[in-house]
Amino acid sequence: MAGKGGRKSSNDGPGNGTGTAVIARTKTQTQRPSMYRVLLLNDDYTPMDFVIGVLCSFFHKNFDDANRIMWQVHNNGVGECGVYTYEVADTKVTQVMDHARKHQHPLQCVMEKK
Repeated sequence: MAGKGGRKSSNDGPGNGTGTAVIARTKTQTQRPSMYRVLLLNDDYTPMDFVIGVLCSFFHKNFDDANRIMWQVHNNGVGECGVYTYEVADTKVTQVMDHARKHQHPLQCVMEKK
């Protein structure tokens, strides 16, 4: 507050010990990452044994689960291999597609947001 003549009084300003400080605490909001389904698509050329091998190797499925998923792909045209974060799902899709191309199979692997 200004005193007479527009000058500050001796009680005004920083360092006089009368002010208060406000410390704002921010609470960090964390969100779960978006999840993506990794899917195998059916084709008429990729052998069933190759699909089972892919499921065991890249998705760590046991033989029974891999066989069940392979039959879903065969009968329904699509089968879910797993649900992962974006980076993991993208890596798995790339690995499967590279492996299929290396062995000259037209197997398709895609991901979709859950």
